[in-house]
Amino acid sequence: MTRSPRHGDAPLVVAIDGPAGSGKSSVSKEVAARLGFAFLDTGAAYRALTWFAISRGIDVTDADAVVEAAADFDYRTEAEAGRQLVFVGDTDVTAAIREPEVSARVSAVARVPEVRSRLNELFRGILRETQCDGIVAEGRDITTVVAPDAPVRILLTAGPEVRAARRAGELGSQHAEDVARQLDARDRADLQVVDFMTAADGVTTVDSTDLDFEETVDAVIEVIRAAGFAGAEAASRGGTDA
Repeated sequence: MTRSPRHGDAPLVVAIDGPAGSGKSSVSKEVAARLGFAFLDTGAAYRALTWFAISRGIDVTDADAVVEAAADFDYRTEAEAGRQLVFVGDTDVTAAIREPEVSARVSAVARVPEVRSRLNELFRGILRETQCDGIVAEGRDITTVVAPDAPVRILLTAGPEVRAARRAGELGSQHAEDVARQLDARDRADLQVVDFMTAADGVTTVDSTDLDFEETVDAVIEVIRAAGFAGAEAASRGGTDA
């Protein structure tokens, strides 16, 4: 029996978690586009806050200063089908938050408990208020803390060598060995806050180690289809099961 995308009066939430370099963002964005759902990259908010702190000359290792900055953080996101724009005040920071300086410092900001609590409430509001029938939300602890009751929860993972190779390919100018060390350092730092490497109860694991991008997207849509939601089967590649 299939179910409507909207879960009662609320949008269908598809929550996707996983380690750095697992393809969470690109896969989630494509799944959202195929289903006609909104897309929420929760990591973008942490990056935007990091950009905001840096732009104000704040030392992001000073937790008190970061919390103070978060109180003045005017974050806004425009989530469209398969696409998300990010603003701080009236400034479009969608590209700026992907700069290396932000990437190198975002973990320090994301480790502050008060910041996580504040942003988690922000995310829950976005999930509730989207005007689309559904929303694909990805990020660390999305399946366990932000949206533990989401009808579909997925842990997207891949082997460390594969994750490093994929991220190196995205960056273009760095060797896989260097990227592997960076990913390992980031994972170790972020694991101090939340376990994003192990699927919690009720969370389906999709391991993309031996899958290409299209196969991974199909695998995620298959999880949504298996949960009984209308429209997921037609969204898979060629309209067939993954």
